[in-house]
Amino acid sequence: MKVVPVKTRILTARDDIVKAVAEYTRGQVGAGDVIAVAESVLAITQGRVKRPEDMRPCFLAKILCRFFPQKGSISAWHSMQALMEEEGRLRVLCAFVAGFLAKLAGRPGVFYKLAGEQARLIDDVTGTMPPFDKYIVYGPKDPAKTAESIRIATGCRGAAIVDVNDLQRAAVLGVSAGLDPKGLEAILRDNPFGNDSQKTPIVIIKDYAA
Repeated sequence: MKVVPVKTRILTARDDIVKAVAEYTRGQVGAGDVIAVAESVLAITQGRVKRPEDMRPCFLAKILCRFFPQKGSISAWHSMQALMEEEGRLRVLCAFVAGFLAKLAGRPGVFYKLAGEQARLIDDVTGTMPPFDKYIVYGPKDPAKTAESIRIATGCRGAAIVDVNDLQRAAVLGVSAGLDPKGLEAILRDNPFGNDSQKTPIVIIKDYAA
């Protein structure tokens, strides 16, 4: 299956993601194609970013972040604080305690199941493309609704909002009706978006319907 990255300008909170996708895929997308959009770019156009300088991490955030791997997005003061602001301090603390006990019993990953969706979606600084690599980027709102709006605006087979990285991990956050999220994750696992300065936050999966 052919996968085509689509280059764009730098998209910001001034952009409407649906209009931007329609603009940049015009003439390239057919009725049998699927459009995938990087979740961080959707979040940026929704204004879901914050500079670390504008945050004041609490004592609890400074302590809890130390228990997460350094490559993880919530291993820093500000990203842990961002998680607490989104999901609630008490929820994050309870998830941490439950996750710690579960890990002792040989059950990893419990914290991320209990701490809320943002626990796996927040990107710390350097976690996304320039110039937003200086910001905390939250997970997007209403990804399924956005995907459906993109499908209608472009006339394609369907659309998806996805979280993909260079570790061959892909997660579909929202899809338009009739698409198989697991199948899309397998197709996009090699990260055709790129994680650096490629400026290709849109990918067209050609002839998906076939």
